[in-house]
Amino acid sequence: MVKQTFLNLPDEKKKRITAALLHEFNNHALNDAQVARIVKDANIARGAFYKYFDDLTDAYTYLYRIAIQEIHMNMQPLEKFDPAFFYDRVCEFISETQHSKYEAMMKLHMLRNEAALPGAMKTNSEQLLKMSPEMWSAMVLSHEVINSVFADPENREKNLKRFKESLYLIDRGSKR
Repeated sequence: MVKQTFLNLPDEKKKRITAALLHEFNNHALNDAQVARIVKDANIARGAFYKYFDDLTDAYTYLYRIAIQEIHMNMQPLEKFDPAFFYDRVCEFISETQHSKYEAMMKLHMLRNEAALPGAMKTNSEQLLKMSPEMWSAMVLSHEVINSVFADPENREKNLKRFKESLYLIDRGSKR
């Protein structure tokens, strides 16, 4: 978790470091990222980086959470399964991510970084086990269609159409 020393920095310095993190994680997957490039870009000492973050994963997690907040990713499912809710949220996420300053980072996250992260950043399996089969299916499909759209943008509309159809199939199946 980001350290209090970072949070206590003047806003201008925090913005400069955050911009350096964004530059690094927009251009390099987590496994290829380097503290050396970040500190050079942020114009801080290497030791300062470790006063602010435990490691690169900690810095990445900090930036990822900012990105998700700014993109307004809200996939908290409702109590009742609603296919339109999931479809709209995924479309909104894809739309708001594209052409945002986080577009490259989110694509790298979905395509490469997510698998490299420790359990804390991955979906909470206990939470998934408590979901209804419909909610679980929708969450898994949401994740997969976002991956598909980022990996294969030419087939975006086809993937979204299939996603929507699948959500409504799940809904019809749950009403039997």
